[in-house]
Amino acid sequence: MTAQTTAQTRARTLGELLQTPDYAGRTPFDGQRRLVQDEVRGNLTRKLRSGEDLFPGVVGYDDTVIPQLVNALLARQNFILLGLRGQAKSRILRAITGLLDEEVPVIDGVDMPDDPLNPIGAEGQHLLEAHGLDLPIRWLPRDARYVEKLATPDVTVADLIGDVDPIKAARLGTSLGDVRSMHFGLLPRANRGIFAVNELADLSPKVQVALFNILQEGDVQIKGYPIRLELDVMLVFSANPEDYTARGKIVTPLKDRIGSEIRTHYPTDIRLGMDITAQEAAKEEGVVVPPFIAELIEDIAFQAREDGRIDKLSGVSQRLPISLMELACANAERRSLVSGDAPVVRVTDVYAGLPAITGKMELEYEGELKGADNVAKDLIRKAAGAAYARSYGSADTRELEKWFDQGNVFRFPQGGDAAAAIKASSEVPGLSDFAAQVAQSSDDAVRVSAAEFILEGLYGRKKLSRAEELYAAPEPELKRERGGRWN
Repeated sequence: MTAQTTAQTRARTLGELLQTPDYAGRTPFDGQRRLVQDEVRGNLTRKLRSGEDLFPGVVGYDDTVIPQLVNALLARQNFILLGLRGQAKSRILRAITGLLDEEVPVIDGVDMPDDPLNPIGAEGQHLLEAHGLDLPIRWLPRDARYVEKLATPDVTVADLIGDVDPIKAARLGTSLGDVRSMHFGLLPRANRGIFAVNELADLSPKVQVALFNILQEGDVQIKGYPIRLELDVMLVFSANPEDYTARGKIVTPLKDRIGSEIRTHYPTDIRLGMDITAQEAAKEEGVVVPPFIAELIEDIAFQAREDGRIDKLSGVSQRLPISLMELACANAERRSLVSGDAPVVRVTDVYAGLPAITGKMELEYEGELKGADNVAKDLIRKAAGAAYARSYGSADTRELEKWFDQGNVFRFPQGGDAAAAIKASSEVPGLSDFAAQVAQSSDDAVRVSAAEFILEGLYGRKKLSRAEELYAAPEPELKRERGGRWN
């Protein structure tokens, strides 16, 4: 049932459903249940054979995470994604809904989505016995079959499984121990679908035990009353590594019952990181981000992940370059609106995006002493040097450096006409020609951005010094360090 026919989507009763091709020959209570894991496996198999994109928008995991995930799904396993912040864990979990059927029939008028032919809930069973082939049904789309819960320490068994509802029991005339008197929580409401728990370790041990008990044994105790629910749910989790979070841990019995533990990671290649940032960052139409600036922004995250002043166990999220890209583009747009400058992102716009960097770093003691702003500026300097070195490290800039060594300084124009800025940069020997080569564009605004990138790159390689927008010869101690490290 990879796609429903027109007749199926029009079926409003069980009798009409049994007249459709996919349900022909079936009878109520026939015991035939197509589990969610079987449904996901069938659709995944079809997509693999046809070469379809399994998880659109998930970049950088083709050779690592995706094969392990596919294996877990083919094996019909529940699984957990284990990784640091900003590694697309939630995106992957939500993308699995694309492997569900477009829609499935469920009994209409009950809280828990239930199979109209083989209901597991007492209310659904009662309705099927009472109505027979006239049982009303509705069609549940795949998006409605994904239920997600962010785990926090205050989440209770009642939130996830359910609780006894005295009013409901009185209305139905049942005892409190009757399953019909139960108000269902999120997990039963995810029946016939996918239930995702983010940050699993933050759940209390009692709630974690209730999860694996109802999934493995099909029973749970609600306020001392044993409740049996053989749910058809695919359970998926995400969590940070145990050595990162001190807030809790995954209890051993639950960890043992999770089929696969799949480790996520940050982009291993800067080009993959740039693809993710370009895909996720929001910017206004017309704002231009030159490739060398995009590389500089991405490299800041790579530098931060290796910096000893930043806590590696907490990680540096991929949201850092995404947020930084958005702020840099916004600052370029602001310059354009205020001064009439072309909306082309420059190094000065990257510095204007410092709040996107400082808010996404957990500093070690050394970093705290230096201050978040200073650490962030140092990361921009290092990233500029690395981005410059990858593409232009072998360029001959001796004439340009000599000009600065003679005591000259250059304040880069921060706004106004791009042609005027290009003219101003011509006083630095070789800078304009080099900028045209880097820009690979005749647009003056892009060449201005390239010229500033060159100076920032030389500053990053300790061949120049910088004070705000003022570039000058390197300080004596930087010259000595440069002599040992760069030359």
